[in-house]
Amino acid sequence: MDDCEGEDMIETPELPLEIIVYILSFLHASDRKEASLVCRRWYSASQDLRFQKDVTFCFPASSSALELIRALGRKSRCSLIISQLDGFSVSRSLLLEVGLCLGSKLESLALPGSSITEASLLALLPRLTSLRRLDLRGLDSLFMSGAFLSREEQRQQVRSALSGLEELDLSDLRYLSDLTFNRLTGCTPRLRRLSLGGCHIAFEFDPYRGCPVGAVEDSSALLSLRNLRRLLMEQKSTLVALDLSRTSITPESLRTVAQVQDLVLEELCLHGCKELTDYSVEVLVKHQPDLQRLDISACTELTNRIFQFSLSPSFLGILCHELDLTSCVNVTDLSVRSIATYLQKLVVLRLGWCKEVTDWGLLGMVETTKCDLDHETGDKGPRFTRTFGNMGFFKPPRLPFDERPKLVTQRDLEQFKQQDGASLLALSRLAGA
Repeated sequence: MDDCEGEDMIETPELPLEIIVYILSFLHASDRKEASLVCRRWYSASQDLRFQKDVTFCFPASSSALELIRALGRKSRCSLIISQLDGFSVSRSLLLEVGLCLGSKLESLALPGSSITEASLLALLPRLTSLRRLDLRGLDSLFMSGAFLSREEQRQQVRSALSGLEELDLSDLRYLSDLTFNRLTGCTPRLRRLSLGGCHIAFEFDPYRGCPVGAVEDSSALLSLRNLRRLLMEQKSTLVALDLSRTSITPESLRTVAQVQDLVLEELCLHGCKELTDYSVEVLVKHQPDLQRLDISACTELTNRIFQFSLSPSFLGILCHELDLTSCVNVTDLSVRSIATYLQKLVVLRLGWCKEVTDWGLLGMVETTKCDLDHETGDKGPRFTRTFGNMGFFKPPRLPFDERPKLVTQRDLEQFKQQDGASLLALSRLAGA
């Protein structure tokens, strides 16, 4: 009995921290998180720098955040999301500490829900010499006066620091103008990704001057298509991703963007651009055949036509990996057939709220022998856009209770598994397929 008690008293020697780190390196991030709860020593090992690549620290502005920023100064690199910054002393001190402790280590900075002053940001930016991503979405306080980066001395300092910036998010800025846009993007000459989602871009007409936007000079009140095109031409060698979602871009304006010479886009987001038509998407995929991700969700004017004519093997079907059609209410089963025929390299396909797509369409069991819309696209007289509304020219839509939907049986599913051709089975690369 005494011998047994003596054996229980023997202490297991502690593993060196380097060994624990080595063991943790074989674990998935979620398992490593669980292992960090074993004891203080295992927690310390889990905080090794090799496990902290691409880590983003998110916190609101407060006096307690100052110590966190000072602690982050010991890391080789990091990313920050600081919310609720304002023009008061705590926020100014916080941004000053970011510049002092993390200036050469910060790779990404986002300031959501903030109302900082121009002076605070312009004191910080020249210190961020390693910044790769800058998120200024919704920061109207910076652009309201129109004086942001108005001094050449300021622009030179910011340009020196942000010459390597790759991603710039300017979404939801109500007061972005030609002047402020040119000043800022003039400091970021090697952009790869630009987001202007929700910005008030005037694509056609300047109501303040009574003439086409940008026809005379850079506007101090609006961001124009001319200036956007100028940026695309200047940075076409690096720019691969563009977000124009929730803007009033017209089919003619999209054609102007798509036809910028030598511009090769890999990603384009047009979510909620309600003016776009089938023709505009046809032109887009013709001039930008290297698109790998296309988001045309909530573009309610799009119909089956784009999948009959646009998505042909010579265009988007070669490279497209991600297609978002969420809330495209006119997309039907025939669209799914065409997608399955031409876009067999898709990894992601989103069809949420496509109310005309049925189980039969997903199974590729549409009653047609080829991917055409001849029976739907014949000349049936003039077509009216949503602008004119329903003035009695249209046949009333079928009500949900007019006919009972045909249920998919087990026999139908077996037939689906055995068939070849235009069904979701052809999209073998879909995530989770």
